[in-house]
Amino acid sequence: MESNAAQAIVKKLLNIIERLAGENDDENDNFHLENSHVIPAMIRKFHDAKTSQAPTVTLWGSGTAMRKFLHVDDMAAACLHVLGLSKEHYQACTEPMLSHLNVGTGTDVTIRELAETIQKVTGYQGDIIWDSSKPDGAPRKLMDVSKIKSLDWQPQITLTDGHGQHLSLVC
Repeated sequence: MESNAAQAIVKKLLNIIERLAGENDDENDNFHLENSHVIPAMIRKFHDAKTSQAPTVTLWGSGTAMRKFLHVDDMAAACLHVLGLSKEHYQACTEPMLSHLNVGTGTDVTIRELAETIQKVTGYQGDIIWDSSKPDGAPRKLMDVSKIKSLDWQPQITLTDGHGQHLSLVC
């Protein structure tokens, strides 16, 4: 690969990682209840409810919206995997001018399933109340990850394992 082309690819990947780091789970996440992402906000709510022995946790929406989640370590691993591929292997799985790769698990979960998983991981025994006066957001945001999978990459960190890592930060 030519030097300029390699630099351009690395620069694009770094820009992508920087943008996506805010959408993925990692230990540097923001656990603020009013301005964090859904996973750290839920972990904080369930943890706080457990420690204060609150009987309920109130969450926004109906819980039916579906979201995909990826641990930031899996994102980094995917980038390193792609960088380590031969040019021939990469080009065999992509098309000229259509070489972008969606990185993800290829599955999504409802916000309700996410909440129940976090409830279980935190050990919170109370009830979840869904405040349907608050918005659900987009019904679904799942990406096609067939190209990255065709390049022999799979995420390694499950949703439950990732939540356990997050939980150790707030407890």
